[in-house]
Amino acid sequence: MPKKVAQVHFIQSLDRGLTILQAVATSSQPVTLGELSELLGVDRSSAYRLAQTLRRRGFLSTPAGRKDYILGSAIWTLSRRYDWSNMLVRVAHQELKALAQGLNETAHLAIREGRNALFIDSVHANRVIVVAGQTGELVPLHATAHGKALLADLDEKELRRIFGSDPLQKFSKATIKTIPALVRECVAIRERGYAIDEAEYMEGMRCIAAPIRLNSGMIVGSIGISAPASRFPKDHYSSNSKLVMRCAKKIGELLSASEEAAEQSA
Repeated sequence: MPKKVAQVHFIQSLDRGLTILQAVATSSQPVTLGELSELLGVDRSSAYRLAQTLRRRGFLSTPAGRKDYILGSAIWTLSRRYDWSNMLVRVAHQELKALAQGLNETAHLAIREGRNALFIDSVHANRVIVVAGQTGELVPLHATAHGKALLADLDEKELRRIFGSDPLQKFSKATIKTIPALVRECVAIRERGYAIDEAEYMEGMRCIAAPIRLNSGMIVGSIGISAPASRFPKDHYSSNSKLVMRCAKKIGELLSASEEAAEQSA
């Protein structure tokens, strides 16, 4: 006998309001009232009342001289006050610990912070010689595996928006020096699923990192391992990268679980 699916009640107007916020947040252009009406499957007057309610509370705004919608300042205020990195650490720490212990190498968890990757958690190897890098440290995006994993989905225009027109800073003879070269590296990362650092930031060090993605595909962090090149030959990339990617996938699934549950119950 098939199991009955539990019915979870929800408030339709609130659900529609959140749908509006998601649509506006993911659109590259201001969203018109007609587009909102079509998205929600309601008449324009109903869509207008929902949008104006969100505008009244500061979650939506209208550009000067226009009637379509963009995100309002309340979204920015909430995002600044919420400590996303702390939540990511809580969800990912056990996976990070398992990765470090399984390979007996230093493992880091990182998020993007401007032109840098910020280490928000780390577990060190149980060895005499270990890779440095503490929680709270900033490392350059273009010269590290973690940083390049965080940039993986960006195109040339988006990369230039981050780095500007100045030459990329050189840390070693292997450092990527130009935006076109970084674009090619991002394409390669998307194809293989992980980023590498061949002594691009620190001489004698190798790193592997994979982007942590939500089920939507959005990159929210990176996880990876670092080791002296003498202990981490290139022929270890294949096996170690699989473990790192598996770990990143598991964290992404954990982060997405509550979102999926909400959608299934709606």
